[in-house]
Amino acid sequence: MPQPIHQEHMHRNVKEWAAKVRQGDVRAISRAITAIENHAPEAEELLREVFPATGQAYLTGITGAPGTGKSTLVDRLAAYYRKRDERVGVVAVDPTSPYSGGAILGDRIRMQGHAGDSGIFIRSMATRGFLGGLARATAEVALLLDAAGKRQVLIETVGVGQDEIDIVRLADCVVVVLVPGLGDDIQSMKAGLMEIGDIFVLNKADREGADRLEEQLHAMLSLVMPHDGWHPPVMRTVATENRGIAELAETIEKFRKHFEASGERQKKHVEHWKNRLVEMVESRLLEKVLGGKEGEAKLRELATEVAERKKDPFTAVSEILKGSGVDR
Repeated sequence: MPQPIHQEHMHRNVKEWAAKVRQGDVRAISRAITAIENHAPEAEELLREVFPATGQAYLTGITGAPGTGKSTLVDRLAAYYRKRDERVGVVAVDPTSPYSGGAILGDRIRMQGHAGDSGIFIRSMATRGFLGGLARATAEVALLLDAAGKRQVLIETVGVGQDEIDIVRLADCVVVVLVPGLGDDIQSMKAGLMEIGDIFVLNKADREGADRLEEQLHAMLSLVMPHDGWHPPVMRTVATENRGIAELAETIEKFRKHFEASGERQKKHVEHWKNRLVEMVESRLLEKVLGGKEGEAKLRELATEVAERKKDPFTAVSEILKGSGVDR
């Protein structure tokens, strides 16, 4: 059965759009990311079109508490890669403004030194209240930057107290950034953060207390089991002065070679896509079950009945599933 003319036109437009993304066209990439963030209907078709061109980028996650200088570190790492003529994508996941719903720290004020460089693409994304420090669309945006030919993709997470462990599922390498004199040093860190770090960076290492913090860090890391023979190293940097950046980039590359040789990177990608497929199935089912205003109204009505103890939650879920046709 032939497609309606408007559908054919939209499909043709998406194909042209995808071609521009693969060519690295900045406006096409920006439009695509906006479409992904807004869950626009053409975003999924666009991602389908560009997906065969993905799988080449290396994703490095940069995480840590606020005030550790993650943004400056990412900025200097990006500059290091650009000097080696590597194309770079930066996804900076920022806290959401409670008023506009947008990112509080925009890419307009971030990394000004890279303005005009077509080899680097920087985008700030709002978490929009999504726990885990990663914006809901971050994985899709990383995929898009991969398709656009960015071979180094740096993902800077929010670091405002949410559980940062989600980054480990997405990134090939996780860099945890610490700084001397921040809070109660190592004791304030979550145990989980110690376990996900592939490389630990002691930034602002010219500050007083750096030696003590490094000793504490080594002591705690000695309790963490090495992953496939990799012992997470502790690097010292002073990002504002560009000190230690080259060594950090070399260590990231060393980690990459280690995990590619062991086959762990491929295993991690399989695990990542298994989780993503489950998330996508859940999302589709939720859309089917609760889609539209009627579904939302029914959900609110049932939630009110459960809150008032007029109905138990198990019966309410059964009603939702039966009403959608899923539970048949």
